[in-house]
Parts: sequence; structure tokens; C-alpha cells
Amino acid sequence: MSSDSVGWAAPLAACPVDAVVRVPGSKSATARALVLSALAVEKGAISGGLAARDTDLMIGGLRALGAQIDDHDPETWVVDPLPDPLGSQGDTGKDTSPEADPTTIDCGLAGTVMRFLPPIAALRSATVRFIGDEAASHRPMEPLLAGLRQLGAHVRGQALPFTVAGPIMGGEVEIDASGSSQFVSALLLSAARFPHGLTIHHHGGPVPSLPHIDMTVAALEARGVAVTHDSGRSWRVRPGRIDASHDVIEPDLTTAAVFLAAAVVTGGRVTVPDWPLVTTQPGAGVLDILVRMGAQVEHSGSGVTVTGTGRHTGVDVDLHDTSELTPVIAALMALAEGASTIRGVAHIRGHETDRLAALSHNLTALGCDCRETEDGLAIRPKPMHGGRFDTKADHRMAHAGALIGLRVPGVVLNDVACTSKTMPGFPNVWARIIR
Repeated sequence: MSSDSVGWAAPLAACPVDAVVRVPGSKSATARALVLSALAVEKGAISGGLAARDTDLMIGGLRALGAQIDDHDPETWVVDPLPDPLGSQGDTGKDTSPEADPTTIDCGLAGTVMRFLPPIAALRSATVRFIGDEAASHRPMEPLLAGLRQLGAHVRGQALPFTVAGPIMGGEVEIDASGSSQFVSALLLSAARFPHGLTIHHHGGPVPSLPHIDMTVAALEARGVAVTHDSGRSWRVRPGRIDASHDVIEPDLTTAAVFLAAAVVTGGRVTVPDWPLVTTQPGAGVLDILVRMGAQVEHSGSGVTVTGTGRHTGVDVDLHDTSELTPVIAALMALAEGASTIRGVAHIRGHETDRLAALSHNLTALGCDCRETEDGLAIRPKPMHGGRFDTKADHRMAHAGALIGLRVPGVVLNDVACTSKTMPGFPNVWARIIR
């Protein structure tokens, strides 16, 4: 997504916010629902799915692989699964040489697309080519691609662009998933369709964002797929059917975090309706952090409400399992009273951008004392001033810049359009909550 040469002036809050904000469906849950619906044995449906760029790319990729997805009704999409058996698609004599003209899937900058779809592509013998945005070539892929090679797939390349051809039968695979939990989720989502099932062994440091793997396991189990696992080190899926389902997608709690944080930094009140009482979304962890910083959190039948006092304190937090919250929490820390530390998020250097470097650069440029550590950030608030905030085409970075702009006059984001990745219309919704 290109940057706007003029930029977007982040609105300054003249008074405490008081708003009810409905956020779109979970990006992570929508991606899993689409993949499992495409791999299911019968037609299924998805209600409340996120309509955004990442979803469009996922739908486009699944259509390229043979699924039929009717998304004309914005409330409920209908998914006709991929043809069965998948392997028969590739056994028609199609040339799989490098000179052939393969099916092409555009991943954009979406980690779910570039990681969840290659194992599906490997179920067929025809070559599938994966491409993406320029920045996507820097996102880690090698552990997943190496795993597919172990399973017998023909893979050319170590990062975007790359090609994949199967068919693979399944079996056992060893990968290092310390760079992204998506490597594990990607293999698990397709594993029941492998003729021999799949056993994944993780060898490496701690797997980040384990709740996202829990989300994957829960989604599989809801469709009749049994998954056995061992404390984040191994997972086993037996071959079998993936049941059809009508999935109802929860609100994206990580997207909700920036709106709840707006209540904290302005001393206001924000309610997010339909907040689930029980969820596998890591973004739910924001509530505990906001309480630690001094906010009040209230659950009710209508959702969750956060009320700020206009003052909040610094904290020391480990965000290893909830790393998507890092940009918004870092922005809160920059506006807090007292020093703060974020730990356990070294892996977010490989997200849409190097989020640690980008946060350190942007916050320091605005006057805050923010420095990178080995696995996070050390933040000592200082009076901040206006200036350019480089989002690096990263939606979560844009959320951080918008949050800073509520309290600091003159903050200008070079590219707010990147927020369409998870919330089209974000700038308008953001402007409305402070009026």
C-alpha cells in the first residue's frame, strides 16, 4: 500500500472520549474459518467475517486453489469446499517444471495467506506460485517451507516469491517455530487432509503467541478433528474428515485494543459490544494490562467497558503470548507516568515490519526515550512533540500513531490507509469517537 505524500493528521482529543465502538470480526478467526471451510467435506457458512484486504487475499487464494466462495452477502458468506480428492487436481499431466505457467496466489503482506495456503497447495501436484508485497519478502517463511520439503513437497525458494507442488502424504515433520506460531497453525489446518495425517515436532526456543495455536486447535476440534499436543512441543492430527460448519466470528479484540486504550489516555469511557466471555483470542489480554496501568474494566451483557482516569502508570509486561498488542501498549507506555518495559517479543521483528525498530524510531523521533532491548522495548516517557509517524505499511503501527496523536498535537501518519488490513474505515471511526 502506498503512502500518502501529505499524510493523515491524527486527531487531537480536546476532551475525554465517550463512545461505543463496534469492531469488525477477528482477522485470525476469519482466516481459520475460511481455510477449514474450504477443506471441509460439505458446504459451510461464515457470519461476521472480517471484510478487509487480508480476507480478500485469502478468498482469492482459496478460489485459485478451487474453492467457491460466495461473499455477495456481507453478513454471511457461503463456502463450497475444494474438490475431493485434492490430489486429483494435480494428476492431470500439468507441467510442474519451472517454465510452466503455474497458478499464482497474491499474499499481499498477509502472514495467514503466505503461511496457511502453501500446505493446501502441497496437496496437489500442480505448481502453485506465491507472490506478495515487496515488504512480504522479509517475513520469515523458511521453517514452514523446510517442513513441506520434509514431507515431500517440491518447494523452490525460501521466502516470497516461492513455488510449491505436491502431492504430500503427511507423516512426521520437525520445524523451528520460534519465529512464528503460524508455522504450526499452517500445518495443523491442513493435516487431517494428509493421507497419513501429521505429527509436528518443534525444535527451538519457545513458540510465540501460543494462544493462536490454541485458537487453531479449538477451530479444528469444533469440526470433529482430534488434535493431541504436548506443552507447545509437539502436535498430532490423524487423517480424516473436516466437518462443515456455520462459523460466527467474534469481534477482533486486538483491533478493539486501540479504542479501549483511547479511553485510558483521555480519561474517557469506551464500550466494545459483543466482547466474548470466553475466547482464544490473545487480544483479550489487553484488559489485564489496562487494569495494571490504572484503568477500570467492566464486563456486562452489552460487552466490555474501559474507563480511564486521565493518568496511567508504566508497567513491566511480558507480551510473548500476546505480541500483536505491542504497538498499542508501547504507545500507552509513552504517555504513561513512569518507566515501562516490554519483554518477550523479539519475534515481532519479522512481522509486517520490524515492529521493535519501527516503534523505537517513531517514539524517539517524537521525543520519547524508547530503546530496543534484546527481546522488547524500554520506554521512559518524556514530553513529546508533533512530527511524522512512519507506519511502515503496518496497521498496528498506525494504531499506535493514532493513539499518540490523541494527546500530542501535530502527529502526522504517513500512511493511514494500511489500517484497511483489519478495519476499513478506521480513520472515520477514530475521528467520530473524539467528537
